[in-house]
Amino acid sequence: MALPPRRLNRFARHIVLPEIGGAGQAVLAEATVALIGIGGIGSPALQYLAAAGIGSLVLIDDDTVDESNLQRQTIFRADSVGHRKADVGEAWVREFDCELEVHWLAERLTVANARELIAGASLVLDGCDNFATRLAVSDACVATHTPLLSAAVGRFQGQVGAFAGHLPDKPCYRCYVGDAFDADDCDTCADDGMLGAMAGWVGTFAALQAIRVLLAPLGALGDPQWGKLHVLDGLTPGMRTLNIAKDPACKACGGG
Repeated sequence: MALPPRRLNRFARHIVLPEIGGAGQAVLAEATVALIGIGGIGSPALQYLAAAGIGSLVLIDDDTVDESNLQRQTIFRADSVGHRKADVGEAWVREFDCELEVHWLAERLTVANARELIAGASLVLDGCDNFATRLAVSDACVATHTPLLSAAVGRFQGQVGAFAGHLPDKPCYRCYVGDAFDADDCDTCADDGMLGAMAGWVGTFAALQAIRVLLAPLGALGDPQWGKLHVLDGLTPGMRTLNIAKDPACKACGGG
């Protein structure tokens, strides 16, 4: 698919990059990304994915905007408080670029509906705030052969990892955390706090990695970095990378 002439100027700064070019921009325009959670990570990720020209965006979040979200969830305004996050996210995308397709699903993702909610996605970017949902997303991605970017943030640290457990030698998110976190209990930023700009760093880095994964077939941005978990430290500041191995006993992707 070639970009129509009216879109060339909008994405000119991408197109002049040899690593992207017209062919890469066309790939982005044909892609569908499902975002799980339109919060501290999902908000900036959504902004940069839309700005990159991702052709179709699916926003999955059953929460409503709270005043405390405004410190880090950058698509919301004071008059968004009380409204559904996914609904506000859809309105933001339509105002930003009316040629993108965007759909919102104000549903809580569960084991029962995860596969249905991510159906048709080229990539899932998960920025939710609990392990039970993360594992449900990961298992659904393995079952549907969908690449997964999992991103998390708290206080002054974040993590972004790329997973493709459906591939024979690549890990899934469950290979990383195991089975102990299927319950809903976990620490929250309400308890521990979070630097707002830290969420922005993690969200925009996740958007960068999403573009890398989507353009991997072209090869110019390098490999998609399956099984690499990038740990972002806002205090030092710095970043280090861990390699996650596939767990042969994983019940989702290892036949365990």
